Amino acid sequence: MKPYITIVLIFFPIVTFAQIFNQNEIKRAEEQAKAVTIVRDNWGVPHIYGKTDADVVFGLMYTQCEDNFKGIERNYLYQLGRQTEVDGNSKLYTDIQLQLIADSAEAIKDYKASAPRFKKLMNAFADGINYYLYKHPEVKPQVFKRFEPWYALMFTDGSVAATETGGIHLNETEAFYSRWNKQLGVLINKPGSVYDMVNERETGSNGFAIAPSKSASGHALLYINPHVPFYFRSEVELVSDEGLHAYGAVTWGQFFIYQGFNQHCGWMHTSSYDDVGDLYAEKMSKKDGKWYYEYNGSLKPVTTRQLVLNIRNGDKLEQKTITGYYTHHGPVLGSRDGKWLALKANNRSYNALLESWLITKANTLAEYKKAMDLVSNASNSTVYADDKGNIVFWYGNYIPKRDPKFDWSLPVDGSITATEWQGVHALKDIITDINPATGWIQNCNSTPYTASGTSSPDKNRYPVYMAPDGENYRAITAIKLLKDADHITLDQLIEKGYNHYLAAFDDLLPPLFTAYDNAPDSVKHSLVEPIQFLRQWDRYSAANSVASTLAIEWGTLMMKNLPPPQTDQQSTFITQRVKKLAQMNGGQQLELLAAVLKNLQSRFGTWKMAWGDINRYQRPADGITFDDKLPSIPVSATGSGFGQLPSFQSRTMNTQKRYGYSGNSFVAVVEFGPRIKAKSIMTGGQSFDAASKNFTDQAQGFIDGQFKDVLFYKNDVLKHAQRTYHPGD
Repeated sequence: MKPYITIVLIFFPIVTFAQIFNQNEIKRAEEQAKAVTIVRDNWGVPHIYGKTDADVVFGLMYTQCEDNFKGIERNYLYQLGRQTEVDGNSKLYTDIQLQLIADSAEAIKDYKASAPRFKKLMNAFADGINYYLYKHPEVKPQVFKRFEPWYALMFTDGSVAATETGGIHLNETEAFYSRWNKQLGVLINKPGSVYDMVNERETGSNGFAIAPSKSASGHALLYINPHVPFYFRSEVELVSDEGLHAYGAVTWGQFFIYQGFNQHCGWMHTSSYDDVGDLYAEKMSKKDGKWYYEYNGSLKPVTTRQLVLNIRNGDKLEQKTITGYYTHHGPVLGSRDGKWLALKANNRSYNALLESWLITKANTLAEYKKAMDLVSNASNSTVYADDKGNIVFWYGNYIPKRDPKFDWSLPVDGSITATEWQGVHALKDIITDINPATGWIQNCNSTPYTASGTSSPDKNRYPVYMAPDGENYRAITAIKLLKDADHITLDQLIEKGYNHYLAAFDDLLPPLFTAYDNAPDSVKHSLVEPIQFLRQWDRYSAANSVASTLAIEWGTLMMKNLPPPQTDQQSTFITQRVKKLAQMNGGQQLELLAAVLKNLQSRFGTWKMAWGDINRYQRPADGITFDDKLPSIPVSATGSGFGQLPSFQSRTMNTQKRYGYSGNSFVAVVEFGPRIKAKSIMTGGQSFDAASKNFTDQAQGFIDGQFKDVLFYKNDVLKHAQRTYHPGD
């Protein structure tokens, strides 16, 4: 089999064209801008007020462009499969995957058929961005000279890991669609390539809800703690005369509050591992030069679609047309064992975007459930709390109905009808934990069957594919912190959310100590002092702790020896996998510790380095160039892989010291009383301008867990206003 890539020999220079907007567009945008008032508070957070919801969306997109137009453009380059226009061949197969999965033609159809009221929001989304570009000709987009309203329907989920591929790997897509591949099913393995690297990006999150019976105020509390690449979202407030009043985090380029709250309820989305996308192994044959696949005893023709990619090569673009293959299950993303793998999933839909908007507008549990009844969010679980004292946990949202006899974590037989989906589960049928008697809910991207201790959902009531995931160390720590807690205040909930206990070392360190005790004196001699540090360590990461450095650096090397999981679901059984890892040969464990000592000695002249001396926060002006010689701040936290609730994922960046790049981002805690009381913090600060006072004004609070007060009510906002203006002023 040889999927063909046609290289069209058309080259054209990459140039920047002037923004072209007709007078009607300009006049419409200017009129809408007059209806929008933006108040930037002393932290730089935009509070956006408008007559209509569409006015507020217009203002929101304008402020997003002010803060981070590059982030918006980058997100849409990804969603539309057009990254090659900037990054060249390095993103070719990612773009192919994305164009196969989401067809922009379908988004355009959805836009044209959308309800007039919702179409107004999408128009305002595009108008807000385009008006910014019109008013700021000095801003030079890399690709998009103007934004179209239907773009919003290509980016309907605010999650950092929103694209469902069913477990297919990028190198499998590359092998299948590479014009150099001459044999079906052959995989390309490139030593040292991105496929062999450990993925250190944080994609998890923590959500806690506390019932009135457990809070000091007698009101429900919510803790919002996503783990994403730093600066991934903005903090905003949206207020309209049409009943919109919401506060929280918005992913760059979207117009709904992804994680946040209003005066009555709040929501925290965590990434879920329920099975929402499946690979179908198709039995292929070729007749008269055309491909067919077997289904229900007969042959069906493979359909095709032409994918057009413009690939940057220096100062020119090379256009390639690639034939994408489809069965009735979905796009063919790769092959294994001679069978094509077609993906069935729900990565993009009108209802997914609508659900996200209706959640932003929901003011009661009934309204929130009505939004979720669309069951179109394919990547998130939800921890919820409200001013009526309700706390709720929904594990997932969009979950297809399937025959539970099959193992849906692996590719299923695409040639039989028994593996077809049987619709989508209604909201009332998915795993739900409402007002548990224990008075608390936690989800840290782990099994829902421990979400509220003894009041957790019953595993026997649900099919395996609804929750095939296991436990992790963050969940174990969260359960310990919440199960006996009482009279919890906002500040105490922040303190719990910033707990630095590294539960994984409860399993990792004892075998290391046993290995040391059984080692010959020749090995023990050089390890006496570091082992003593680790024996005396309380297993909390701390900036002044040498033991933290030794444990985290050694634990990181240990984790690199973790066998790769066979499925996405298997990867979630963290505690089981780490316990198995701890059975590694004792001699090897000691060798890794010796390697850590040698590495630290080489980098710093001594292995006795306190964690905060090598683990730092720095925000480079260009966002990417870290420098040991420039100012930075010591950080006591580490990544959440070892069980720490807050996350500060760090590594060397062509430097000797480690610098954070992913983990805690927008974090908030909310009390739902008669009057909203909330606190929040962001990574570094709201602004992307290194000259702004809001570039790193939140950095120390972010590191220490000292949150700022949320200015939710307009009187409070005006007292702390640093700038009030209309878009375009």
